[in-house]
Amino acid sequence: MRQIFLDTETTGLNPETGDRIVEIGCIEMVSRRLTGRHLHLYLNPERPGSEEATRIHGLTDAFLADKPKFREVAAEFIEFVRGAELIIHNAAFDVGFLNAELRRVQQPRVAELAGGILDTLVMAREQYPGKANSLDALCRRLEVDNTNRTFHGALLDAGLLAEVYIRMTRGQNALVIDADDGQDEGSSDDADLHIDLSAFSVAVLRASEQEIAAHAGVLADLDKASGGKTVWRTISA
Repeated sequence: MRQIFLDTETTGLNPETGDRIVEIGCIEMVSRRLTGRHLHLYLNPERPGSEEATRIHGLTDAFLADKPKFREVAAEFIEFVRGAELIIHNAAFDVGFLNAELRRVQQPRVAELAGGILDTLVMAREQYPGKANSLDALCRRLEVDNTNRTFHGALLDAGLLAEVYIRMTRGQNALVIDADDGQDEGSSDDADLHIDLSAFSVAVLRASEQEIAAHAGVLADLDKASGGKTVWRTISA
């Protein structure tokens, strides 16, 4: 299964009022293994960015002035994401901006290009109800190192999201990047993990008389509190 971790940075909060994308970051994973392939684009939004947005991502109008416009890289973006499941944190935000950009160049919406869209914010709210579930909060909770996140960056955030997703869905401590390690894909080192336990003796610790008496006292108190309806008395009867 091919999946793409995707994030964007924008000039503001609302594509319907003219805000545009200034950065796209995509990282590819196939069969739960990072392939090393990624797409990273800075874009000229053809409009000034808001001060608040610039404080968040650090991408100034001067820096973006000579970058390509979305229409110039649309084909590259579409080819990279086509058919893949897109994994996005707060997907409605990024997808809304991407749809607006695609509409301007008369291309299909994200949902028609991708093989599916998975929102990790929805996942996190289900998994950690009542808790903060921003990307930074998930990094802290799942012990993902985000100390380099001085500014929000699309490629950086896509990478953090990849590790957060892996830990949320499987609990592994690190991502695996495809490499030729000399093993067939179906091979396993499980045989090395089998241990003969017959050589070990297991110590059996028996309760002392004092411990047995204390345990009986606890059971008696519980029985008294339940009005003689404790399960063990029912079973004994």
